Amino acid sequence: MKAKAIARANIALAKYWGKSDDALNLPAVPSVSLTLDPLITETTVEFDPSLESDVFELDGERARPSELGRVSALLDEVRAAAGVEAHAHVASVNRFPTAAGLASSASGFAALAGAASRAAGLDESKDTISARARRASASAARSIYGGIVELPAGEPGDDALCARPVAGADHWDLRVIVAITATGRKPIGSRAAMGESRRSSPYYAGWVDHAKASAPQITAALMDRDFERLAPLVEQSFFAMHAVGMAGVPSVLYWQPGSVAAIRAVQALRTDGLEVCATMDAGPHVKAICTAAHAGQVRAALADTPGVLDTLEAQIGPGLEVSP
Repeated sequence: MKAKAIARANIALAKYWGKSDDALNLPAVPSVSLTLDPLITETTVEFDPSLESDVFELDGERARPSELGRVSALLDEVRAAAGVEAHAHVASVNRFPTAAGLASSASGFAALAGAASRAAGLDESKDTISARARRASASAARSIYGGIVELPAGEPGDDALCARPVAGADHWDLRVIVAITATGRKPIGSRAAMGESRRSSPYYAGWVDHAKASAPQITAALMDRDFERLAPLVEQSFFAMHAVGMAGVPSVLYWQPGSVAAIRAVQALRTDGLEVCATMDAGPHVKAICTAAHAGQVRAALADTPGVLDTLEAQIGPGLEVSP
């Protein structure tokens, strides 16, 4: 009753922000992402009848009660499906910064869903595992698959909603250069920030309409490998998402001075003729999407940008991997 899973973070080019059903954690808008290698989470799950409660260790330390609660909720679903009563010991390691706006919850819950299912003896489809991961973290549904991945908007009550693969990792040789602009955990988690945005931002309704229209356009540009079409759509999506949060009460402001400097650096590179565009998740770091031919120039420029503390380079990678 033990298994290990590896899952990768993903970066949404068509952003997800807001829920249509809080209880089922259904997204209000569709999203489109790239699964990133080597932004990896490794998770081991072992069901142990001697345990009196679930144990969750994250990066070698006991996790916070709120983090344990979300892990146990997913484990409860697996236990119910498998007829298992034992509690579990979960050990998870992120090979990149945790809770910092780099989608560690996506890779983390994707890996947890895969490892828990295998450890409990279930033989489930990726769609089933994706739907279970979604209930813990909507973005995690996308990390079950590699390459380019879509997560449709969810209708209230649609508990079977899962992500679906659009194209494999070899469809387009893109790179993602991550400009790290802060250290430590972000000030407010994505789930709480989305709730504040929906309740108080005057731009939320417009954002939902915009996102539903732009997601298929971004998918089409990716499938056509048309960077000229893709770049403005990607940047509009992330600017719109952050504008919704900034206009809420209280305002959700993740940006740091280095975030602004990195965005401007990316836009200057595109003006100079490079195939590159910027995006940001719910955090301070800037991700530059570029073709492989321009990755070296983009990374060098971001490394020299004031306020950028470090850079990471990723490529499009595979989906969930599970082993005994």
